[in-house]
Amino acid sequence: MTAKYILAIDQGTTSSRAILFNQQGQVTSVAQQEFTQHYPHNGWVEHEPDDILSSVLTTCRKVLDEQQIDADQICAIGITNQRETTLVWDKQTGKPIYRAIVWQDRRTADYCKKLATPAIEKMLQAKTGLLLDPYFSATKIRWILDNVPNARQQAQAGQLLFGTVDSYLIWQLTGGKQHCTDATNASRTLLFDIHQQAWDDELLALFDIPETMLPEVMDSADEFGLTEKDLLGAAIPILGVAGDQQAALFGHACFNPGMAKITYGTGGFVMLNTGDNALKSDNRLLTTVAYRLKGKTTYAIEGSIFMAGAIIKWLVENMQLIPSAKQSETMARQVPPDHGVYVVPSFTGLGAPHWDPDARGAILGLTRDSQREHIASAALQSVAYQTKDLQKAMQQDGLSPSSLRVDGGMVNNDWFLEFLSSMLNCAVERPQITETTALGVANLAGIQAGLFDMQQLSKMWHCQQRFSPALDEQQRNQLYKGWLQAVRRVKSQG
Repeated sequence: MTAKYILAIDQGTTSSRAILFNQQGQVTSVAQQEFTQHYPHNGWVEHEPDDILSSVLTTCRKVLDEQQIDADQICAIGITNQRETTLVWDKQTGKPIYRAIVWQDRRTADYCKKLATPAIEKMLQAKTGLLLDPYFSATKIRWILDNVPNARQQAQAGQLLFGTVDSYLIWQLTGGKQHCTDATNASRTLLFDIHQQAWDDELLALFDIPETMLPEVMDSADEFGLTEKDLLGAAIPILGVAGDQQAALFGHACFNPGMAKITYGTGGFVMLNTGDNALKSDNRLLTTVAYRLKGKTTYAIEGSIFMAGAIIKWLVENMQLIPSAKQSETMARQVPPDHGVYVVPSFTGLGAPHWDPDARGAILGLTRDSQREHIASAALQSVAYQTKDLQKAMQQDGLSPSSLRVDGGMVNNDWFLEFLSSMLNCAVERPQITETTALGVANLAGIQAGLFDMQQLSKMWHCQQRFSPALDEQQRNQLYKGWLQAVRRVKSQG
């Protein structure tokens, strides 16, 4: 049989998904499995590594069953993953020595404050494009080495391995034969020099992390190894790997400098292609690797929102104020946009451009007349306002995309995209295929498999609906002014 499918593994923060694409880039089957989030202490977020692996294998097997195909009909696997989430495991047994510490986790905030000096922060930004923040992997690795009994001694003896989720999955899927990552995931660790494209000795010394723990860094389209035959029924080559936001940029075919996308999943992430220039932000945005192909690095500027879809999930599950995420659109349409209520969803701190790990969430502007509809609307608006914060920071860095391509669960909400377009005062484009993150890594795997090139991928991207601004400038400015006042109220410095 001719291999005619690409299997994309999309390992996210709250669930794992497997998406089967045909060679025309169309989705033929999707399976999803949620798993438990663990919150041992305030600001701590953890995952069981077994939950990550078992949910990946379960969903992969499910799409094969649903499509009624054998594993040998899959020509390539692509893996995209929640970034920065940190695992450390035993080199011999493959067993993690601690739960995965999730990107949202803030336990190392105090350590970051103690380490922070102008010289160190300048050096970190110059080499990695990142800021000193608990968000990234390095301080999480250090915490595990310092807090798990005997971990540091084992690491120094070369017995432990570190990986982001992609590395851990590759290790497990290949039966421990491959310890590798791609350049996009490496660029999120605070240990990787994005200009030299190499792990950096000065950074490893700063965080006291042995180099023997680190994976080999490869291109985003590369030969990452073969899966063990007994896992899925055949030895399938893993040919594409990228962190979820970079995969989404690639899936949107944002291949030219100045093109930008926003992904709204658990968090929200704006990424703008800057070509072969690793532009330094003066407004606390991140410089990162967009993708690396055939040894050539393409860079991007990125801004991160920690709570996007997660705030709607919180209103549905924790507060039970909304029957379902889908209902949030109906509820938002029942109140005017200038209702006066603001939700600031800084449950695990504020991301770019504020970078305040100690800020906490609040609902402001409540009156006796306030109803669930006001809070639902304010929660959706909070994601648009946070995106506006990122847009303004990019504009101050001299970057201004004329339109934005969007993906993620929230983009099925037309009211949200209408309001987003109004707040950003630019066109917002929703693609025909909204599985953009999975599509991006499937396309990377397809490039490595020789199925298509970048030019073909650009032609394959199609806009399903374009949203244009509806609010006038005065309304937009008044609403945003209220948001900035609300943010000031929750910031940790008062």
